[in-house]
Formats: sequence, structure tokens, C-alpha cells
Amino acid sequence: MPRLQLELPTIQNWNCHNCSGCCKQHGIFITEEEKERIESQNWAASNEIPDNMETIVTERSLIGKKKHRLAQQEDGSCVFLDEQGLCRIHGKFGEKAKPLACRIYPYAFHPKGNDISVSLRFSCPSVTQNLGKSITRQNKEVREIAELVVPEGRKQSAAPKLTNKVQLTWEETLDVVNALDESLADEKRPVALKLLRTYFWIDLIQKTNFKNIRGERLKELLNLLTAAAPEEVPTIPEPHPPSKVALMQFRLLAGQYARKDTFASMDTSAGGRLKQLKSATQLSSGTGLLPKLHPDLNEVPFEALEGTFGKLSEESEELFTRYFRVKIQGMHFCGPAYYNINLIDGLHALMLVFPATLWIARWRAVTHARSKINAEDVREALQIVDHQHGYSPVLGTWGSRKRVTTIAQMGDLQKLIVWYQR
Repeated sequence: MPRLQLELPTIQNWNCHNCSGCCKQHGIFITEEEKERIESQNWAASNEIPDNMETIVTERSLIGKKKHRLAQQEDGSCVFLDEQGLCRIHGKFGEKAKPLACRIYPYAFHPKGNDISVSLRFSCPSVTQNLGKSITRQNKEVREIAELVVPEGRKQSAAPKLTNKVQLTWEETLDVVNALDESLADEKRPVALKLLRTYFWIDLIQKTNFKNIRGERLKELLNLLTAAAPEEVPTIPEPHPPSKVALMQFRLLAGQYARKDTFASMDTSAGGRLKQLKSATQLSSGTGLLPKLHPDLNEVPFEALEGTFGKLSEESEELFTRYFRVKIQGMHFCGPAYYNINLIDGLHALMLVFPATLWIARWRAVTHARSKINAEDVREALQIVDHQHGYSPVLGTWGSRKRVTTIAQMGDLQKLIVWYQR
């Protein structure tokens, strides 16, 4: 079997700093083999876990298929998380004894032509803060995990579609992806301006008739459009309120990102569903108080989030630039990495992360009685958003995907970017 070719993010650092955040908010599904291994570790006899607490939960899907996951404590923490915030399995049996899902996080592996691209989840605080050793210096460690994830004998899959009607080759698709990355690479320009310029030329690509524009001609077109973008969008325009319809759709999207969902907090009862319906109604109206969706975000007036909150700090600009580039380089925004949707729709959803994060950052600032956002607000908000982005089943539904395309088709995506960056 040929050696697995990995494409590592060149601008990202990471090492685990034992914050235990991932152990407190993720549901860890395990295989039958992992279930048997954990059961053989005989935790019940160790007195390290209370007698009345199960370690593994077995559920059945609607079609009767069994699924196993690690049980969680009352606060949503993994049953194996100890009082010091450390993993009991890791501490007693070593890192390789943990479930694969735990060993993978925060890495994500996606096909990229003949290679496998490596991305990261920014729900991890060490990722958002860029802490640790450069990923490019961890090739051996990352490869060990990748070889456990990528199927043996893997065949090259088709590239994600450009649009629902246009399928390019992998080489052509990567030409578009590289152009996206280059559009966002200039560290001297505000992220909002880079997103607007990128939207300008990708919108023209979306409208292109690809019958005779393939291969080298596509490269030429990309070069022309990306070169024209700074002239067509020289500065960030004056902010204008997005349409009422777009704002309603945006609040519902941002509200879904803001939710603090764990298996311990899920309420599938009639009362729980009624509470969710009430929250959706509040978000749709945009009047009164925001619903209580997250323990760190208070019920504050909707109107308190709509003012001017000040210029983004250099630290926040760097974070957003790194975020978008890591997601784009890692193909972590379309195809199998993002609900199997096409590249342009996936890019629009990724761009909406910017105003959604700033909306939640404003919410956090107002919660702490501040009228300006700071770097910590943005960092915490991005962790909340990226916990859901590409992983929440709700965001993959037809309704949520339609919400994104509606905002883009109405011409309000750019307005939302400008409106919430001010």
C-alpha cells in the first residue's frame, strides 16, 4: 500500500493543554471493539467511578442499529473525566487505550485529490489560541492517527461539486481552493475586506458557463478575477442594515450556533421541545430578550447587539484569518467534511461564521456589561460556533442549508459581514 500523503496546515500550532473542554461537551461514540476493551478494564471494581454510574450507554437508532457511547456525568462531562480534569483511561492505561474519537480530536482528515488534508476544530481553546508546537513538526504523530482513520486501500473519491450542477476535476477544484486561500492570506488587510473581495470573484465563478472554461483557461479566469477583486472592492463599504428577512434567517442560524448542546442537557420531552419552539419564536421576532441558549450568555435585549462595538483587535484579525485558511486548506467546508454540499454553498456557510461569531461575541460582551468586544469575546464565540459548524445535525438539514442559500441569494451575506464587523 502506498504511503499515506498528508497535507498539514502550515499556519497552525497545537498541543493538548489538558483544559478538558472536549471531555465536557462532546458525545463520544465507540465501536463494539472499544466497548469490549473498556469493559475489560473492570472500572466497576476499581472504585474510581461511583457504583450507581454506568460507563457505557447503548442506544438504538430508528432502524434498530445499536450505537455505543461513553456515559456522561450530570454536568455533561465524560464519565471518565476525573476531579483534576484528566482522563482516567489515559492515566491508567495510556493514550492508545482511549477511544479513537478521543485520540483524533481536534484533528479532522478529509480527501484532497490523492492526498489527505488535515484540518482542526476551533472548538478547542488551544487551537484558537494557536498554542503548542507547529503541526508541520508533528508529522509522525498526526500520521499515526490518520492511518487509524483513513480506510486501508482507499480509492480517490470525486471532488466536491463546485455547484449542484457543475463537477470539476480534482485539479480544477484545487485551483479554486488555492485561489480562495490566497485571497484570505494577506495579513495586512481586515478579514471583512478579504471576505468581501473573495465573495466578489467567487460569485462570478458561480455564474460562469464552464462548457469551454476548464483546465488552463480556468486558471487564467481565476487569476483575472482575483486580480480584479481589489479594484472592484477597494474598501469596506458603509454599513447598511440587512433586510428583515435576512436578519431573521441569520438570527435563527446564529442561535443554533449559540446552543450549548450536550447529551446531559438534551431534553427530548414535550416540555423540552416546547422550550426549543419558544426559543425559535424569540429568535424569529428579534424583539424583547434573547433566549437562554448557553450558560455563559445571559438573556439580554436583542437591540443591545445591533450597535457599533468597535474595531477588531489585531489578535482577532489573526484568529479569523487563521481559521478561514485552515478550514479552506483542509477542505473542511464542503463535500464529505460539510454535509456533502457543494463548494460554493459550503463557502457561503463558512463566510457566515464571521458575522455569527461577532454576533455571539457581542452577546458575550453585553452579558458582561460591556459595549465593546475584546479578543477574548471573539475567541470564546468562535469556539462556541465551531463546536457546531459541520457537526450539528441541525445545520445539515434542508432548512438550515436553505437558510444560508437564501441569505446569499438576497445579497445580504455581504451586508451581514459589514454590519457586524463595525
